Amino acid sequence: MYTLNLYTPKPNYVLHNTNSNNKILAQNQKFKSSQFKHVIKTNPFQIKCKSYELGVSISENHNSKKNSLLNLKEFDVSTLGNLCVDVVLNVAKLPPDSVDERKDYMEQLSKSPPDKKYWEAGGNCNMAIAAARLGLCCNVIGHVGNEIYGKFLLDVLHDEGINVIGMREEEDDIINRSSSEYETLLCWVLVDPLQRHGFCSRADFSKEPAFAWMKRLSDEVKSNIQKSKVLFCNGYGFDELPAGLISSALEYAIEVGTSIFFDPGPRGKSLAVGTPEEQEALAKLLRFSDVLLLTSEEAESMTGLRNPVAAGKQLLNKGVRTKWVIIKMGSKGSVLITRSGISCAPSFKVNVMDTVGCGDSFVAAIAYGYIHNMPLVHTLTIANAVGAATATGCGAGRNVANLQKVISLMRELNLNEDDNFWNKLLHENINEEDVTVLSKSSVNGINDGFLNHVTPQKVVSEVLHKLEAPLADGILSS
Repeated sequence: MYTLNLYTPKPNYVLHNTNSNNKILAQNQKFKSSQFKHVIKTNPFQIKCKSYELGVSISENHNSKKNSLLNLKEFDVSTLGNLCVDVVLNVAKLPPDSVDERKDYMEQLSKSPPDKKYWEAGGNCNMAIAAARLGLCCNVIGHVGNEIYGKFLLDVLHDEGINVIGMREEEDDIINRSSSEYETLLCWVLVDPLQRHGFCSRADFSKEPAFAWMKRLSDEVKSNIQKSKVLFCNGYGFDELPAGLISSALEYAIEVGTSIFFDPGPRGKSLAVGTPEEQEALAKLLRFSDVLLLTSEEAESMTGLRNPVAAGKQLLNKGVRTKWVIIKMGSKGSVLITRSGISCAPSFKVNVMDTVGCGDSFVAAIAYGYIHNMPLVHTLTIANAVGAATATGCGAGRNVANLQKVISLMRELNLNEDDNFWNKLLHENINEEDVTVLSKSSVNGINDGFLNHVTPQKVVSEVLHKLEAPLADGILSS
């Protein structure tokens, strides 16, 4: 049974003395210092947001240990690698499939720097920005070069209140390295007249990761992982970081009690047949992550099972630490599978402008629900709303969902309900586990002994004021 503590949320802050020996990292610049003038006017302190205390709890016993560990940690989310600048261009046709032709295509694009109006923060910046806009305290771990693109990325992240933890090698190792090895990774995002996307970066044309010179985790990176509630990794991280380094981060996160979220993305398929190091790292991430997130196509690729719930169950059963497996099903919605049950939520109906960044935004909201210990169907509903809100914009980065758009979608409750789809999906997979379905009407034909029907109105009434509280209090800007 799930219990909601419906008290008014309170912002939770910690003061850090800048004169102490502790390293101070400024967090979430969107929090308005005017709210705290009586505290900071003498200027020896900085305010750091630890989280926005929501008071939504689940009374399941297995969550108590997780919650006690998470509550001790300073940051909500850190992302690992995959920091890049997207250059978004409209093109007459997408790049060819041939590797040599694609390389020539990219070299032609790179001959002159594109206008800055086409630049956008990309990769894991999307997830971090979406999470920060939900009020989470976020850091990104990765490499950013000391050139115009790197400075642009740092400025964007700073404006969103996100701290960058640089990955670097020892000074003695920086010998005979070409400057290109240290440049910020550019990803050309190409959009054809049919709104189809193609992607090109220098990582596509090298057998080694873009930053293959990174060999070990610095003390600063380890400290950040230790202080984070969630470490998010995705398959594109392998384009930048050596597989062994990703494995080291995973092992260290387990050691220090940080929850691991992993989204293999389209790269999962190639990693499964990649180098021995890539295959080993992928296997570890699939087995030892706390939360796995995949599209239905990716889940089928990983398991050979076409039914998304069946595929999710297989991934869950093969996992050692796996608590949640979440399958994203596009316009149909999403499912969250645990060892004790299945939760289902349909998507929101929106006018889709661009799907880039929707999956990253979805992950951010899943982390929000996980950290705040929200009921699973509530978490899925918020995640579907955040992903849908991003789809109404153009591109990712600074164009991902903002809090006001998410709240607006949840108020409207225009759901893409398809009873036939959910009936078929659930009939094929229900044994004796509990099933929770978000639906305006009951799902017919399913054994009521296992079915928990939750209305969208109930979910919205229980979470909307929590999402609105930071805006209403003037703590977080929209």
